[in-house]
Amino acid sequence: MLRWSLYAILILFALFYLMPLFVMVTTSLKSLEEIRTGSLLALPRALTFQPWIEAWSSTCAGTQCQGLRPFFWNSVLMAVPAVVISTAIGALNGYVFAQWRFPGANLFFAAILFGCFIPFQVVLMPMARMLGLLGLAGTIPGLILVHVIYGIGFTTLFFRNYYVTIPQELVRAAKVDGAGFFRIFVAIFLPLSLPIVTVSVIWQFTQIWNDFLFGVSFSGPGSQPVTVALNNIVNSTTGVKAYNVDMAAAIIAALPTLLVYVVAGKYFIRGLTAGSVKG
Repeated sequence: MLRWSLYAILILFALFYLMPLFVMVTTSLKSLEEIRTGSLLALPRALTFQPWIEAWSSTCAGTQCQGLRPFFWNSVLMAVPAVVISTAIGALNGYVFAQWRFPGANLFFAAILFGCFIPFQVVLMPMARMLGLLGLAGTIPGLILVHVIYGIGFTTLFFRNYYVTIPQELVRAAKVDGAGFFRIFVAIFLPLSLPIVTVSVIWQFTQIWNDFLFGVSFSGPGSQPVTVALNNIVNSTTGVKAYNVDMAAAIIAALPTLLVYVVAGKYFIRGLTAGSVKG
């Protein structure tokens, strides 16, 4: 009886949590007339995918009426390189801090860790100044640089906590066999890193794709990510408010991170717990 009560409570919480998504999906499949005359929770009487087509290709984001499509690909061009670069640097940093102890290593690691807790708002002005000096202001490479810098602290923490669980004896044996710094990293540590690489990729991709503050602060015309475009679509109204198009646009913007968690969510938990034995 207790088990069934627990299941019932969990199902109720799941339904409550999924209700906004249900409303978004059903609203995006309704016509404006049906939205005005029907119930918010009712299923569509007649399915229409026209709001999705408009959200993708023709709705107005501010003064640009090209839909989400160009901004979606801006986010792809921003997120993929930033995830790869920050994960690679974090792996190398974690390897150094976990297995190659040097004077001041704990101090350096604490400084990098401190960067994880600096609020976004604090770095806006210094980062804008740096991007201006580098000539990257208002560009996708500039956004990539911002996300790489801000993500290195997290990826370093992930990899360091994972690599300390790898026995030191493996490193000592490799050194005896003549393996150097990069040889040990490539031959021993990288093949064992799939769980924590998965964690780093999911974490970084989610953070970068969903970011709005850096996107609205450091992007320019032609380089805005999908989150900025979504905000412009929702807040740009000409004539009747198209709630179905807004909902379709919101789902399109959220779809990549949703798919990442649905497909690889269990690996995220496994990877986090794999590095929790020591640290």
